Amino acid sequence: MLIQAPCVVSLTWTLADAQGQAIDELLEPMEFFYGGDDLLPKLEETLAGQEAGFETDLHLEPEHAFGDYDAQLVCFEDRAVFPEGVEEGMQFDGLPEGAATVGMPPELIYTVTEIYTSHVVLDGNHPLAGVSLNLHVKVLAVREATDAEAEAGSVAESLLSVVPTAQTPPHLH
Repeated sequence: MLIQAPCVVSLTWTLADAQGQAIDELLEPMEFFYGGDDLLPKLEETLAGQEAGFETDLHLEPEHAFGDYDAQLVCFEDRAVFPEGVEEGMQFDGLPEGAATVGMPPELIYTVTEIYTSHVVLDGNHPLAGVSLNLHVKVLAVREATDAEAEAGSVAESLLSVVPTAQTPPHLH
């Protein structure tokens, strides 16, 4: 079966930054909805018309991956609005209750990047924003999407959410 919307592709991949430092490795095949929001647009473009067995290497500049880093998505919040056990790397769906910063997008996931006695630094950028990426991807299978998957535009459990396996340098937060 050729990859065309809507369908489901089973992929493995290796993701590295432009210097070759490993970021993520998907060794076990995972299903993604093709023609929705599960995959990066540039990856979908590359997969179009291919079939099981296809393998390729992609170089993705930030605008084709997780976007440019936006310093305006960083804010400082009073330490008192966070739970006692707050730690660097913790994430919040939106700003925490009691946050004072106005104009921050409420739909973002904010990552705690630094903790001080009086305040906490939150970053709404994706951890890989501003990073050029190299992606080696293999297509292991292609199948028709179910009606539910087509309606949702996603394979529920497998949304693309790259989580770095190596510690991300502080300047990338």
